[in-house]
Amino acid sequence: MQKSFLSGLLATAAIIIASTTASAAPEIVGGPAADPQCFAPWTAETKFFKFPKKEGPYRIALANGFIANTWRIQMVQTAKAYAAQPDVAAKLKEFKVVSTGEDVPAQISAINNFIDSGFDAIVVDAQNPTAFGPVIKRAKQAGVVLVAFDNILDTQDAINVNVDQKGLGILWANWLAKHLPDGGKVLEVRGVAGTSVDTDRHNGIHETLGATGKKWDVIEVVGKWDDPTAQKATADAIAVHKKFDGITAQGGDTGVVQAMIDAGHPFVPFGGETENGFRKFCAKYAGEGLKCSSAGTGPAQVAVALKTAIAALEGQVVPQSIKLPLAIVEDPNFKAGDNFYPDQSDNFFVGNSFPTCGINFSAQEIMGQTKENQ
Repeated sequence: MQKSFLSGLLATAAIIIASTTASAAPEIVGGPAADPQCFAPWTAETKFFKFPKKEGPYRIALANGFIANTWRIQMVQTAKAYAAQPDVAAKLKEFKVVSTGEDVPAQISAINNFIDSGFDAIVVDAQNPTAFGPVIKRAKQAGVVLVAFDNILDTQDAINVNVDQKGLGILWANWLAKHLPDGGKVLEVRGVAGTSVDTDRHNGIHETLGATGKKWDVIEVVGKWDDPTAQKATADAIAVHKKFDGITAQGGDTGVVQAMIDAGHPFVPFGGETENGFRKFCAKYAGEGLKCSSAGTGPAQVAVALKTAIAALEGQVVPQSIKLPLAIVEDPNFKAGDNFYPDQSDNFFVGNSFPTCGINFSAQEIMGQTKENQ
C-alpha cells in the first residue's frame, strides 16, 4: 500500500514537472512579429516565438560581461535611460544591472542567480557564444525570457538581437580593397577575444580580403574595443612594422588614429566603428589621406533587447533572431552636427538610435546615467 502510494506521488510529480517545463517553452507560431518594423526577422526562415503572457509589472535584469570600454559603458547607461522612460518604467517592477567582466563563469553565475531570484526576463551581452548551454536550458524550463544582444548566443532557444557583425567586417574589408587596388600591409585592431562580435568581424575581414586575389599582409593586435588599449597596441605595431597601407579596427578607433598622429605615421584608408572622436578625425584629416568608412551599431541595441523582452512577456509574437540596421557613414559624407558632433565627447558612439523601434536618445539622457551595477 505504502509503495503504491509513493509510486503514485512520484508519477504525479513527474507529470507536474513535465507540464511545467512544456508550458515554460515558447510556442512556435507564424509571423509576422507584433511590431514588424522593429522586430525584423534575420532571414525568411527565422522562426517566431510566442511566450505565455505574464501579468506585469516585470522584473528584468541586464547581465553584462565586459565593461572596460566606452561602448559597454554607454550601453549600460542607455539601458538605464530606456528603463527610466515613463512608459517603460510603468511596466517594470525592478530593473537590475550587473557587469561581471571577462570571466565567463561569473556571467553564467549571475544569470543563474537572476533565474533563482524569480526574474521574468534577462538580457545578456554574452562573453562567449557557446558556453551558456546549461543556463539557457534552465531559463527555458523556468519560463524566463532570455534575450541576447550584440555578442549573441549560439542557440535556437533564446532570442538573439544583433546587426550583421560579419557583414560589418566585410564592409570594412571592401573599403580597404577599394582604396588599396594593389593590396598591401593592413593593421587589424581586434576586440575582446572569444566574443562572437570579434570572431564574426575578423572572419568577415579575412574572407573578403582573401577573395580579392590581391596580396595582403594583415598584422593583428588586440585593442579590446578600448581607446587606450587600442592606442598602445597600434603604437607598438607601428614601432615594429614601421608602415601600414591601411587599417581596420573594431573599436578604440580614436586611440588608433591618435597613435598614428603621435608616431608621425601617414594617414591611410581606415575601416572603423562609429565613435564620435573617430569621425571627428575622419572629417578633419580626409584631405591628408584619412579616408574612412565608419560603420557599426550604437549601444542602443540594448534598448531594443529590453523592448523585445517586454513584448515577449506580454505574449506578443517576436522573431527568435532579430536583425538591426547598421549606421554607416563614409568619406566624403562626414557632416558636423549630422553624423558627428564636434562639441561632444570623443567617447560617445554616434548612430545610437533605432527609429523603427521608437528608440532615440540624446547624449544628455545617456550620460546622465552611471555605469555602476544596480
